[in-house]
Amino acid sequence: DGACPLCRTPAIAEFAPFCSRGCRDRDLLAWFGESYRVPGRPVTDADMEEN
Repeated sequence: DGACPLCRTPAIAEFAPFCSRGCRDRDLLAWFGESYRVPGRPVTDADMEEN
């Protein structure tokens, strides 16, 4: 719809799909801070072993 997913103001192509560097950076920080998560099963020790 062309609106920033964080603040709903019109998106700007340079920062798409966001409206500004600030909204883009806030979204990235939310990923880094684990506010957003991709669903999946918990990681086990076996998953962490090198093959």
